[in-house]
Amino acid sequence: MMKARLLASIGMVLTPVAAMAAPPVAADVVFTHGAIHTLDAGDRVVSALAVRDGRIVYVGDDAGALALAGAGTRKVDLKGRVVMPGLIDGHMHPLAGGLGLLSCTLDYRRLTIPEMQGIVKGCLDHGGSAAEGKWLVVINWFQQETQPIGVETTKALLDALPTKRPIIIQSSFGHSTLANSRALELAGITGKTPDPVGGQIHHDANGQPTGLLEDAAQHLLSRLVPPPTVADNHAAARAALAAMAKQGVTGFLDAAAPPEAVEAFSTVAKEGGLTARAHFAPVIEPKDGPAPDKAIAGIVALRKAYDQGELSPQPGITVRNVKLFMDGVITAPAFTGVMLQPYRVNKGTADMPDWQPSGGTGPAPYFPQPVLDPLVQKLAALGFDPHMHADGDGAVRIALNASEALRKAHPEWGTRPAIAHDESVDPADYARYKALGVIPVLSFQWEKQAADTVGGAKEFMGPDRYARLEPSGYLTQAGAPIAYGSDWPVDPLDEWFALKVGVTRLNAPSAGEQYAHPLPGPGLTVAQAVHAITTGAAYELRMEKVAGSLEPGKFADLIEIDRDIFAGDPRAIADTRVLMTMVGGKVVYSAD
Repeated sequence: MMKARLLASIGMVLTPVAAMAAPPVAADVVFTHGAIHTLDAGDRVVSALAVRDGRIVYVGDDAGALALAGAGTRKVDLKGRVVMPGLIDGHMHPLAGGLGLLSCTLDYRRLTIPEMQGIVKGCLDHGGSAAEGKWLVVINWFQQETQPIGVETTKALLDALPTKRPIIIQSSFGHSTLANSRALELAGITGKTPDPVGGQIHHDANGQPTGLLEDAAQHLLSRLVPPPTVADNHAAARAALAAMAKQGVTGFLDAAAPPEAVEAFSTVAKEGGLTARAHFAPVIEPKDGPAPDKAIAGIVALRKAYDQGELSPQPGITVRNVKLFMDGVITAPAFTGVMLQPYRVNKGTADMPDWQPSGGTGPAPYFPQPVLDPLVQKLAALGFDPHMHADGDGAVRIALNASEALRKAHPEWGTRPAIAHDESVDPADYARYKALGVIPVLSFQWEKQAADTVGGAKEFMGPDRYARLEPSGYLTQAGAPIAYGSDWPVDPLDEWFALKVGVTRLNAPSAGEQYAHPLPGPGLTVAQAVHAITTGAAYELRMEKVAGSLEPGKFADLIEIDRDIFAGDPRAIADTRVLMTMVGGKVVYSAD
């Protein structure tokens, strides 16, 4: 009896002490009265969210969020506006994109040759006499849309301009460069110059270079162009980050990162100006494939110098992916994609075409299977995730085979291989992505009728392959863990247009009647497309535990947009405007 009374007495004392426990620490920011798409496992939509120390501490109703508000809490009444996770771009080239914002550009426009000449002449005139003899590099040439479609572009286009300066025009998709005669002369490119490994020099009927160079052959020119200065690169990194923040991008992968890109963004990070989570994939060139140890050692050194370790609310730098180019592009005029079956050629006339197999399946694979398999395993052993560019179905199969060899040799490793672009995939390979845990990183904006898909691929591919071009819907149906990558500056940085195309497979109305119909094949649902650019890309970059969705414990990487993209006509997604971008609890962009 005495023991019971004693315990009761202790209980009476402890109960009020427990009730006096300290209240929870107040949130820094509370959002209420909104339509907040969490993109969690249940795709919940809630009205409120609270942020503290750069992380989400609450998602739910208004009352629950307001209970976490204190005297210093900033309260944001969304008044019904939409909030969702920040966009994560799983494949882009941000330093090149930033430099492009500061450069002479054709701006991805559909141009005639006289219009191209006019723009280039304007850049020459702007340089004045002080630029005499200096290389002029012109970017963002939408090669497949040069008007009229199919017109030949050669050095004559540039040789007609009143200048002695060496000039090169770089295609927006990064696989072609057009040079004038002066540039070819300085590079020592003649009719006898052999094609480099993984590249092609185009020749005319007399065996002379036309001025058009593909893939690795471009390096014969680019190596002579004075590189941007360190200050130029820093300015480009800041410009790229500003453009990304305006689009709502809170994380990205630089999918072919030169050391100067890693250095530039790291410098901006040290200045406190890094406004997106920056991941970098340095390149191993095809020429280094058979003996890669030196190239791998350079990438390991880059990781040691710049990778900032465990992720935190403050955006940082990682170097944990490696880029490998398996091929080039599948469309005309390059045809550098590696295919399983031959491209077709017109053996008839323009008026009476007769499309037949050409006998050519594209170039030799940039990394043949016996070279790629051990290379991928060496990279995986060092903790790198291989990020493989593959446009053609033949290149895709080689990349999948290498991933299969990796899984068989080391099933215990958690490597996350990715294959970027996947523009043509043989149906026999659809299910292999899920089975092998391979991530297809897709550029949705290509999934539309346009000069590159119609004029550059339709007849050259044939009806069967054309009907399954850009297979995001088929891969999703097969359970592939898709992610999105814009490939900027191959295309303009317009994530919302890309999402719209991923759902509708429709071009913009301004493209004209010729391209007004959907590309064949199934599109994605809005939810599937949005998950690809959030949770899917977060998984690709090993951020799924801290980013990609809005859940307690994750980083406060979120955006406010001007419409509910999950409701209404999906064609309107292209018009979405970002009102606010927050990274790690800090506002890095505001439309106000």
